[in-house]
Amino acid sequence: MRKATLLILAILLLQLPTIAQQQDLKNLDINLENYKYPYQVQYLPLTIQKQNLRMAYMDVKPAKANGKTVMLLHGKNFNGAYWEQTAEALSKAGYRVIIPDQIGFGKSSKPEHLQYTFQLLAQNTKAILDTLNIKKVAVLGHSMGGMLATRFALMYPEMTEKLILANPIGLEDWKRKAPYQTIDQAYKGELQQTYDKIKKYQLENYYGGNWKPEYEEWVKLLAGWTINENYPRIAWNAALTYDMIFTQPVLNEFDQLQMPTLLIIGQRDRTALGKNLAPKEVAATMGNYPQLGKDTAKKIKNSTLVELEGVGHMPHIEAFDKFINPLLAFLKK
Repeated sequence: MRKATLLILAILLLQLPTIAQQQDLKNLDINLENYKYPYQVQYLPLTIQKQNLRMAYMDVKPAKANGKTVMLLHGKNFNGAYWEQTAEALSKAGYRVIIPDQIGFGKSSKPEHLQYTFQLLAQNTKAILDTLNIKKVAVLGHSMGGMLATRFALMYPEMTEKLILANPIGLEDWKRKAPYQTIDQAYKGELQQTYDKIKKYQLENYYGGNWKPEYEEWVKLLAGWTINENYPRIAWNAALTYDMIFTQPVLNEFDQLQMPTLLIIGQRDRTALGKNLAPKEVAATMGNYPQLGKDTAKKIKNSTLVELEGVGHMPHIEAFDKFINPLLAFLKK
């Protein structure tokens, strides 16, 4: 009896950090209306597939403008807020900075149903630029945003002066290595997300096991949604966008890009969709960013490759100085 009691106490003690973190979570509503962004948020009304939606964006204007604009495109597990430090540095250098939240993400609408495509997201993004009368832009995409930035540049080469891809996903065709996961299966997985699971994923996949307090913000933004009553709709959109990413590769069109392109590749990154579903021997070959970066640089004619040693999937968060210096140098060329 005494041993059983001690065992229960030990289990409870092990769970205390998790319980404390869960209690510390802020219940975030479906469009993050109770979460403050670093800059003023504006909204563009869109009618898409018989639905009236709103697309959020930030328009950061510099004190001393150099006449150039940079657009920052977020990754799948993020929103425009994580570009704060990047936007501040670019603004100080004279650039106007446009930061959209894609439909289904951040402060933008979460549709009940939507056929997501990168072409649709690129059109929505261009609509913001058209509304602001911006004719030329340098486009920077991180993670999923890298796939979207590529599609945008392919669709609107006349607008895209320069392209920057920071640890983009989609540098390999996962369909050739991992089994297909249906949208229903992806949805079921999203519904099971918790603070612990989100942090574990980011710790292992983004930061190589090295955690810093400032990373907590990006865990709580996702975890705060999981305790909201509207989380099923958020999870459904996450499943739909997973399917878009997995089934709509852009890597076969890299050779069509004509504009100057900068690849910023953290060398510790091993991110790959479907890796957890693939056989171990196949999974070991996926997400090899040191090799993928070199391969991609060869495919893009007018490209420059910057390899960041010891940096993972989040260079603008994990190693800002290593990230921003080559970015500013490239933009000034």
